[in-house]
Amino acid sequence: MQRQWKTAFLTILDYQTMPAAEVIASLKRVGYEGIEWTVQGHFDPDRGIAPLQELVARTRDAGMGVSQVMDHKDLICRDEAKRQETIQRTVRVIEAAGECGIAAVSVLTGPAIWEPGHVVVGQDMSEGAAWEQACEALETFCNAAAQAGTAITSEAVYGMLAHDFYTHRYLLEKVPHPAHRVNFDPSHHVLYGLEDMKWMIHEFKDRIAHVHIKDGIGVPELRKFVFPLLGEGRVDWKAFFTALEEIDYRGYCSLEYESFRFYRQVLKNNPETAAQLLLDQLNALLSD
Repeated sequence: MQRQWKTAFLTILDYQTMPAAEVIASLKRVGYEGIEWTVQGHFDPDRGIAPLQELVARTRDAGMGVSQVMDHKDLICRDEAKRQETIQRTVRVIEAAGECGIAAVSVLTGPAIWEPGHVVVGQDMSEGAAWEQACEALETFCNAAAQAGTAITSEAVYGMLAHDFYTHRYLLEKVPHPAHRVNFDPSHHVLYGLEDMKWMIHEFKDRIAHVHIKDGIGVPELRKFVFPLLGEGRVDWKAFFTALEEIDYRGYCSLEYESFRFYRQVLKNNPETAAQLLLDQLNALLSD
């Protein structure tokens, strides 16, 4: 299958603690066309704009693009001062991304139910109040993105307010700003039994600005699902790639490695080996 889109790699794993130059050289060796940098790793706006501009310039000088910046924070919080601090930090990320000419910043809604101290919706806070917090934050992000000349991409993630196709569509309806786009990750949808990739991708269509490549299998409960190697889960990859071709998607598909036990036990915490493995699996899927 021919593709119009470009490959990128999400720099989690041990890439987050490696010097940026080594990460760039590693992913260039493997053959990626872009890098998805993270705020937790390398794109920290509080370091000042010059190091971030240098990071982007080095990436591009190596012949790769920056697909987006990941800034995944829990936006649901009972502490209002802490919540506003979280929102304003993401605003600084968005402003920095705009100054660096990066197309988008990826955000979530929350709550991050795997983190200690997370808000239990329906117990610590009502459903309506939680959605109000998430939508207020995303509206702030959209306004900042419009001013900065960039966009934000929201993603449906297991356990959060926006966790599948339907709740993500509700978020898009509640925050219909032109700067609000979709980061489509199929792995979370399949945990909720949504496996019709062609339908979901066609429904989102022009709203999709970025894509994550990750498989999933299991049920949406802690320790009852995994994000396995590509082709081992429930994602219908043939339908997925066909749909991207049908909507003429030409952005980045960023490979996201979350087979953490395999990474530790078999790959011995080597991020380049993980990046190579995912790219090999992707090419095998595309050859069907």
